[in-house]
Amino acid sequence: MNLLGKFATVGGATLLSRIFGFAREMMMAAALGIGPVADAFNLAFRFPNLFRRLFAEGAFNAAFIPLFARSLEEEGEDGARRFAAEIFSTLFTVLAALTIVAIVFMPALVTTVIAPGLAACVDEAGGAQALSCAERFDITVAFSRVMFPYLACMSLMAMVAGILNAFRRFFAAAVAPTLLNFVLIAVLLYGWHVEASTVTIGWMMSWGVLVAGVAQLALVTFAMRHMGFSVSIRRPRWTGNLKRLLVLAGPAALIGGITQINLFVGQAIASFKPGAVSILTYADRPYQLPLGMVGVAIGVVLLPELARALKAGRLAEAQNTQNRSLEFALFLTVPAAIALFLIPEPIVRVIYERGAFGPEVTEAVAAVLGLYALGLPAFVLIKVFSPGYFAREDTRTPMIVTLISAVANIVLSLVLFWAMAERGIALATTLAGWLNAGLLFWGLKRRGLWEGDRALLKRSALVLLSAALMGAVLIALMGVLEPHLSATAGLHRQLAGLALLAGGGMAVYFALALATGAADRAVVMRLVKRRRA
Repeated sequence: MNLLGKFATVGGATLLSRIFGFAREMMMAAALGIGPVADAFNLAFRFPNLFRRLFAEGAFNAAFIPLFARSLEEEGEDGARRFAAEIFSTLFTVLAALTIVAIVFMPALVTTVIAPGLAACVDEAGGAQALSCAERFDITVAFSRVMFPYLACMSLMAMVAGILNAFRRFFAAAVAPTLLNFVLIAVLLYGWHVEASTVTIGWMMSWGVLVAGVAQLALVTFAMRHMGFSVSIRRPRWTGNLKRLLVLAGPAALIGGITQINLFVGQAIASFKPGAVSILTYADRPYQLPLGMVGVAIGVVLLPELARALKAGRLAEAQNTQNRSLEFALFLTVPAAIALFLIPEPIVRVIYERGAFGPEVTEAVAAVLGLYALGLPAFVLIKVFSPGYFAREDTRTPMIVTLISAVANIVLSLVLFWAMAERGIALATTLAGWLNAGLLFWGLKRRGLWEGDRALLKRSALVLLSAALMGAVLIALMGVLEPHLSATAGLHRQLAGLALLAGGGMAVYFALALATGAADRAVVMRLVKRRRA
């Protein structure tokens, strides 16, 4: 399977998960709106979800895979199995202890880390969903306790997924997150059927997250065993392999999860304003669709390919892999960013505006989504540039870059939040992302580890031109389709209007990309011939 085919496999599975994620968020928005229960659930879920992203998309893809691949090459499958057992046993023990400690001390965690704004909460008069500050704090703690074991499930799943990826079995690990969406959709449907209160729905969703975590771990474990590989649990021991993994994984987790760290910091600051956490969360979902489909695919596939090429001394192949990955990233993320920036309101209206989610909330979420969109290419570029360091077992440089970016994000969020509320946090996240991507690229160029070829420069310029022209078409279509996209139009008219808007933009972009050569016509023709065959 070629590089594009591998990107398509992981990206397609991730796209499936994101589509069902949209359905989940649509139902949750209608059921909970941006009330205190939605805030409590989003705050409680963000903490274990942060670690899921750190491990699944950062540490184990960046640190475990090269070490596991080395064991596989040098010691064979038996050596790789011993290495995996060492790591799994230690990871299982540490996660079990961490989960117990976190559940016991969860009130302190909520106050100091997850939602410091709740400590400064002041009771105000509210509507049907209004809860006192004490009640908001209590349900946030309770939801966090229920969902925290999800962290352990996802961390163990990440290691098993790393084994699958090292054997170039990408699909099971990529499709596993869809189970979370299936479970939560079923929970929301049941909640509506029995006409449960918002607090009860929040409780059911929290338990649903835990059930989904166990199911995801079971799925990838079954896939690993079906492949003919198994991992046993032993008494944890401090070994050279474990030490090397920690040296690589700590910085790699920080680097790979910079997007989630920025979002987590933003939500912690946003907890000072009721509803702001939910606004950020709802805006994050449309933005995560292209980021997940493209960024995760590149992050999962590029590192093993680069590591194998470099270890075999095939430097020209490594450079070509990096350049083609950057082309792929720009080709899909630049038009997506422009579209999300120019037409966020119709997108948010169609996805969310019903039930407890009113037109005024649509405007707030759309404003945040537009600012997030400006950072979309940056966060995908981070996924392209980081493997250039990881494949050479250099985690120190990108860790320093990530720390600079994280500090910049915190400072900008604190400054901009008081002036622009949740929009300031979105803008801070975007600016920090571009700072991170720029510094990573500069480091690779300075060391001579990245050499862009003529094809990359030409296609990148043509992608920007094609996307800019697509943006002009979107602006013109917005004026024509305005009656069908307004809040007063019915859902069927809004859907039709958005479909015409998005379809028109995509048709213009892909036609221009093929006509100008922004897309590699030879690759497209090979794909078409293969499909016909």
